[in-house]
Amino acid sequence: MTQVDFYILTSQSAEQRLDVVCRLADKAVQNRQALFIHTADADMSAALDSRLWTFRDESFVAHSVIDGAEQANASEPVVLAHAVEPDGSRPILINLAAEVPYFFSRFERTLEVINEAPDVRRDGRRRWAFYKDRGYPLRHHALSM
Repeated sequence: MTQVDFYILTSQSAEQRLDVVCRLADKAVQNRQALFIHTADADMSAALDSRLWTFRDESFVAHSVIDGAEQANASEPVVLAHAVEPDGSRPILINLAAEVPYFFSRFERTLEVINEAPDVRRDGRRRWAFYKDRGYPLRHHALSM
């Protein structure tokens, strides 16, 4: 059964939310775990793409932005997409969309990064309730930034 982890930030900053995603992606790569990041839309994919190259002065997270059938050939450890169904070959999903992706249960772990922005927080609570109502194991991580 998919383990669901919620990372809760105490700010409303969209940039800090993306920084947490970058840190989580970097940690997964360091642990030799590939992941799929499901973004809300093309703008978020572009912002995260840029952030993954620059969030650290001394390194970057190798990744691909996928918008079509070429996903099956993505060899980078991190794949970002907003309108592509993942193939299920990666153990970790980071969900940045407002809704629970229908494919989340294909992953060993689903990570949700929530900040205090009213819409992000509201949607995050709805997703928490969705997972809880269906019996998925949930963990909560409070982050201060």
